[in-house]
Amino acid sequence: MTGKLHLGHAWDTTMQDLLIRFKRMQGYDALYLPGMDHAGIATQAKVDAKLRKEGKSRYDLGREKFLEVTWDWKEEYAAFIRRQWAKLGLSLDYSRERFTLDEGLSRAVRKVFVTLYEKGLIYRGEYIINWDPAAKTALSDIEVIYKDVPGHLWHVNYPLADGSGEIEIATTRPETMLGDTAIAVHPDDDRYKHLVGKKAIVPIVGREIPIVADSYVDMSFGSGAVKITPAHDPNDFEVGNRHNLPRILVMDEGGIMNENAGQYQGMDRDACRKQIVKDLKALGVLKRVEDHLHAVAVGHSERSGAVVEPYLSTQWFVKMKPLADASLSMQKSADKVRFVPERFEHTYEHWMENIRDWCISRQLWWGHRIPAWYHKQTGEVYVGVDAPKDIENWRQDEDVLDTWFSSALWPFSTMGWPDEGSGDFKRYFPTNALVTGYDIIFFWVARMMFQSAEFTGKRFKDVC
Repeated sequence: MTGKLHLGHAWDTTMQDLLIRFKRMQGYDALYLPGMDHAGIATQAKVDAKLRKEGKSRYDLGREKFLEVTWDWKEEYAAFIRRQWAKLGLSLDYSRERFTLDEGLSRAVRKVFVTLYEKGLIYRGEYIINWDPAAKTALSDIEVIYKDVPGHLWHVNYPLADGSGEIEIATTRPETMLGDTAIAVHPDDDRYKHLVGKKAIVPIVGREIPIVADSYVDMSFGSGAVKITPAHDPNDFEVGNRHNLPRILVMDEGGIMNENAGQYQGMDRDACRKQIVKDLKALGVLKRVEDHLHAVAVGHSERSGAVVEPYLSTQWFVKMKPLADASLSMQKSADKVRFVPERFEHTYEHWMENIRDWCISRQLWWGHRIPAWYHKQTGEVYVGVDAPKDIENWRQDEDVLDTWFSSALWPFSTMGWPDEGSGDFKRYFPTNALVTGYDIIFFWVARMMFQSAEFTGKRFKDVC
């Protein structure tokens, strides 16, 4: 729902239409159901851009008015897309057109959320997530595009607290040293065994931090000693958990250095990096700088294009391993989904076998509001399909769900589920064939597969 259809849509829908018409001529009861998803981040970005041209922001309008404007935008472009479908001559059943924010589909989304929450498969926790500082929202792993870009490896000497010397670390992100809470070395690295248990001092900051041994460290990279910043790196977060390290967040949601950054507060993260490098050099602790081609911290938001910041944040997650294992088990049964060409089954399996928990909350206004409420006095959390009866005592979670959460339910939510007795659900589910792009096997196809398996015990048959 991000604008007009492009050539890729024309190619994809032509393949679908050929298949549908062929099956109809063979006498099959073939349904070609049209629909659109609300494309949360992308649509909000489009409307934000429109407002900027008018000299406004969504904060000037407030949430309710902004949603009214976004619905107007949706109706304008939905009408355009319908005209494009008609021009293409697609044999769609327009009487069954669906949109992911329709009431029926929204109720299915709430039902799925509540069910997974009650099973312990949805939880709220503080973790390192991918953060888009332009859109000011969390992103899932698959909404981040990684690019190798020219960078630098800065070698910095951290003085030992007992005055006996120094330890050299190598980092690609000197601006995050303001949040360092340890230095880690490999337990088998003879160069540093005598330093484990001692303390070092973070230059500029002056904070004493422990030197710990952890097998995460790559002895061959840089100096073999790494700074640990649990609030700004996913691997450091895990090291921090193992060693009970504090987490110090040094940036705000817009990528601006916060009060924990001391003298750098208020600086953009890139400007802060440049200034810290100058200051380290002035202090005489910057040992050397290497050119380095890396993909560390250069993930880019698929939607806004901003450099993604690994960021400590409280978010909602789906515990993926049980769902992935169940879906992978079905691939070994007679009910397996057939991929055409077959090689894309390996793409699906590789992603599911290596899956991490799915961050599903987004700091947006356009989308399915998370069905969780917090009691204003007690802090109690209520999760339900419907709002609490004494609603005046509760406040709803401000966040919305990742667009792919609702899109994952498309094969059955569009058929009337959770009413499994509905005519369309009994008549047309599961879908026989899905024609789509290989680039969204992990975005969409995999999610539809594990959600269909979890909530209906069935999945579509062919993906091509």
